Amino acid sequence: MTNEQYQEAIDWLFVQMPNYQIDGQKAYKPGLDNITKLCAFFGNPQEKIKCIHIGGTNGKGSSSNMLASVLQEAGYKTGLYNSPHLIDFTERIKVNGKNCDKEFVFDFIQKLKQLPEDIRPSFFEFTTIMAFEYFYRQQVDFAIIEVGLGGRLDSTNIINPLISAITNVQLDHQNILGDTIEEIATEKAGIIKHNIPIISGDENETVQNIIKEKAAKENAPLIDATLINTDLESDLKGDYQKKNIRVVIAAVEELRKLGVHISDGDLENGLLHVHQNTGFIGRWFEFSKHPLTICDTGHNQAGLEYVFSQLNSIDRHKHVILGFVNDKKIDDVMKLLPENSEFYFAKPSINRGRHPEDYENLLQEAKIFYKIFDSVQEAYLSAKERCTNEEMIFIGGSNFVVGDFLEKNLEIKE
Repeated sequence: MTNEQYQEAIDWLFVQMPNYQIDGQKAYKPGLDNITKLCAFFGNPQEKIKCIHIGGTNGKGSSSNMLASVLQEAGYKTGLYNSPHLIDFTERIKVNGKNCDKEFVFDFIQKLKQLPEDIRPSFFEFTTIMAFEYFYRQQVDFAIIEVGLGGRLDSTNIINPLISAITNVQLDHQNILGDTIEEIATEKAGIIKHNIPIISGDENETVQNIIKEKAAKENAPLIDATLINTDLESDLKGDYQKKNIRVVIAAVEELRKLGVHISDGDLENGLLHVHQNTGFIGRWFEFSKHPLTICDTGHNQAGLEYVFSQLNSIDRHKHVILGFVNDKKIDDVMKLLPENSEFYFAKPSINRGRHPEDYENLLQEAKIFYKIFDSVQEAYLSAKERCTNEEMIFIGGSNFVVGDFLEKNLEIKE
């Protein structure tokens, strides 16, 4: 297989399949019927691996990578399924921090072309079965599976995990999951299964009650991670990570109860070496020190509230590069914009990317100093030109903005 053949296969996959990353709501195919057929066609590999299921609005990527790092420190071969990817498709499926083998991806796409007529998977369903099959073939000790979108109807919900976790519930994807916290919490709580421990990291009483009710109905032991007090820290920076650390600690405690040996040293070292162990980037990621340049993939109101609050705590003039996708409600985000900043609004490169001209009326109402760009890279080069070493650059607003930035600049940096 050549690089050209691999790229052709990936391009075919993105074009042929209903793909939420590219097309948004119209590509969302809720329900487990299709993934059930798909898994059966490949011999149900998800039933042959030990899984841990992690859902939630924000923090599920950080929490799953932290837990993977802890398990790796404890000597376990650990699979990790995250989405979306920032730069390369193979980031979605990792074993011990190493991206999925491109040869495997290429071969698996060829098998997709041979599927029976009655199975027409979405892009995410296909990547999910690909992850299950890869983890089975790699004979991982544990596979950490991050929910794609929602929970109850998400294709990852076909697994029967050792433990499940819901990091938190916030308003996001309202066009799919519902307009209220109650509706969204009900969808997220759909990953709670009979007799399987569920960890809750949300402090909202309404959300807690919905999770508690579903756990009681399923006779699932409920662990409230918000009650955990800890001084443990992670190399994943961002004040919001403290809440994710508590979820990970609770998960480790539950795994220990199941006989999984994880020492306190494994836990501590795992939290401190996430980037090294799993290659995870994009969460309060320090791209450079001179000038200080930070990326963060926080992309909904709650996520950006945390991020902008932390930006406000840094006493520097800021050059803030932001971009959004079409289905994000950004009216409220405009009220949260960090102080002492000038702004560079850019269109993410994917189909769903929203051009800033579409919401320029909101920028004018916000009475901020801003410029508009057709691409993230143009915005970054402009900010870099204006930024002194005493100031800082921030890049965020969407996974795809951070992905665009890293794809263009990470290799140059390295």
